[in-house]
This record gives sequence, structure tokens and C-alpha cells, in this order.
Amino acid sequence: MPRYILGRMIRGRQQRVRWGLADALDLMVVSIEAGLGLNAAMLRISEELKDVHPDISEEFEMANLEIRVGREREEALRNLAERTGVDDLRSLVAMLIQADRFGTSIARAVRVFSDSLRTKRRQRAEQAAQKAAVKLLFPLACFLFPTLFIAILGPAALQLMDTLKNMN
Repeated sequence: MPRYILGRMIRGRQQRVRWGLADALDLMVVSIEAGLGLNAAMLRISEELKDVHPDISEEFEMANLEIRVGREREEALRNLAERTGVDDLRSLVAMLIQADRFGTSIARAVRVFSDSLRTKRRQRAEQAAQKAAVKLLFPLACFLFPTLFIAILGPAALQLMDTLKNMN
């Protein structure tokens, strides 16, 4: 398979994982606050998001399988981050490992992380909107403005020509 096509497939999968991460985090917070452990919450994410976000569901299922066959949770989470290659997921894994290691509330940490992730997503959307405005400038100047000038100034030009003909 050509590298270009493989690269596009990888970027597409990473984008789908990024889109599903917010829903996975919300489900993780609800599950942990309901009394489930982190492993059970990861299993629930993989089951509940299977139809909506299959890519992130598969990744959490794979991490849960690694834990069940005897890998340390920290190693399974690091593998999850490495497999996806998504920076936001790497940050989540680092935060989960620290929260687990130091015994802090995982639910609170995930909630804060989820809020910051939504803020980042909003900022990315605003940047994309600003870039779109700049990208639209050239096509507008080339195609829309000349047509608009003809539509607005055309009748006035015809009337001016008629007036000049009548004067002669």
C-alpha cells in the first residue's frame, strides 16, 4: 500500500479517535462517579461506544484486554496512547497514570481534562473558521465581485449609453 494512502488512513483514524474522545471521557466520568473502577469504566466505554465511535471503542477494548492478560495498567494505558498517536489521548493517559499513582480522584481529574479538551476543540474550530475566511477571499474577488459589479452597474451603464446616444 502506498505511503500516501496509508498516511491518509492513519490521519482519518486519528481524527475519528479525537472526535470520540470527548464522549468517552464523559462516559468515564459518569462510570467512575457511579462507583466503577477504572478498568470497569474502560470496559463500559468499549461496550457503549461500539456503534457510535468504533475506533476509540476498539482502543479501549484492546487496553482492557491487555490488563486482563496480566499487563500492568500503566503499560496498557501507555500502549493505548502509542497505538493511537493522538496527543490528547497521550495527555489523558499521563493524567490517569499520575492520578492512579498518587491516589487522587480520577473522576475529578478526568472532568477537568474533559473541560480543557472541549476548550481546545472550540479554539481549533475558531482557528479553522478564521482560516476559511482568508481562503474564501480569492475566489470571492475573482468570481463573485465582478458578477456583482456587472449586475449593479450594468443597468446604469446601459442608461448612460442611451442618454449619450440621445444627446447626439
